[in-house]
Amino acid sequence: MSQHKCKRIYTGAAALPGSLPGAEWLIADRGYDADRFREALKDKGIKPCIPGRKSRGKAVRYDKRRYERRNRIEIMFGRLKDRRRVATRYDRCAKTFLSAVALAATVLFWL
Repeated sequence: MSQHKCKRIYTGAAALPGSLPGAEWLIADRGYDADRFREALKDKGIKPCIPGRKSRGKAVRYDKRRYERRNRIEIMFGRLKDRRRVATRYDRCAKTFLSAVALAATVLFWL
């Protein structure tokens, strides 16, 4: 893959660290495996938990146990999407919509 294509692929990921709240870890899948992205996370004080792409020459260290538990987050988002109010975004106001998402996530977490 050419260097030019790599820049386009990670444009969205490059903008992500600047808007992240303070966090200790960022768990992501192989699609976010880029040295620039990892460095941006480290500069912000966030430890990346991202496995290396299969085509990467040198293996990357990551917390495998933590990475395996990311499915809990994916399951929660799947359940959130099952809620009709969130999936169809009945609430047009951003604050009301975020409140509905937070409320649904809290209820799902306790169930």
